[in-house]
Amino acid sequence: MATPYSGNVPPLAQPAQDTGAPIVRRIHLADLRDALSRGWEDFKAVPSHAIILCVIYPVLGLALARAVLGYSVLPLLFPLAAGFALLGPFAALGLYELSRRRENGEEASAWDALDVFRSPSFGAMLGLGALLLALFVIWIATAQAIYVAAFGYEPAAGIPDFVTRVLTTPQGWWLILIGCGVGFLFALAALCISVVSFPLMLDRHAGVFEAMVTSLRVVAVNPIPIAAWGLIVAALLVVGSVPFFLGLAIVIPLLGHATWHLYRKVIAPDPFARPTPPPQRERRSAADFPAALFPWQHRERK
Repeated sequence: MATPYSGNVPPLAQPAQDTGAPIVRRIHLADLRDALSRGWEDFKAVPSHAIILCVIYPVLGLALARAVLGYSVLPLLFPLAAGFALLGPFAALGLYELSRRRENGEEASAWDALDVFRSPSFGAMLGLGALLLALFVIWIATAQAIYVAAFGYEPAAGIPDFVTRVLTTPQGWWLILIGCGVGFLFALAALCISVVSFPLMLDRHAGVFEAMVTSLRVVAVNPIPIAAWGLIVAALLVVGSVPFFLGLAIVIPLLGHATWHLYRKVIAPDPFARPTPPPQRERRSAADFPAALFPWQHRERK
């Protein structure tokens, strides 16, 4: 079980003027390593549940690869894979809940991860998730426009032709330079507004604006560690994407759990928080799975 955070923490940075505003701590590169280590411990404790929650990633990746090869949109394969970094913070909501429960010494199971749907701030989470989705769509459209500007509308004859175009021509080098530069800006924007937003909304039921402002404050106080965190996320996503996206079934849970622990390190505990007992839920069998996602329907029938 994950050990609670002790009082041995870095000094606080920029104390909030408003007593209700979260206090941002200064962290160091060693804290990133510790967050990843704690995330790995969470993953090992509930590996099957985390993989089930994130199996959509490799399935989606394989489907995207098939669509790319079948419909001559090969240039979008890399932008689509890179776009996982934009949507990942929202997709990891259930993983934050699992880490939160383990941190509190509570039972952590797949059903417990579904508690995030009943959070008072779930509407705010959906709002920020929609914003990240819009950012993802804009990124894909931008990537397509960059490719058209470089090579026009004529599709590549196949993977060898596409690789030759990109790696051996001036247009391909221009595409790599501009595409990576623009993609970096999209990733930076997503990181700045969501680095701790979803854990904050889950933990303190913050609104969208407060969560995004707090994330921006975290970046401003810890520019180097957060930049390093962004590089770590990007590198792990690349590693997870290489074997036909199958590695994402491990990478996404690891990053999701680690993000929760990063949040705990960079945001001071709420001094006004009151402990609340965990919700009591009836036991359900696997046959109840589809209906269990919509508990309000059960209440209406009673």
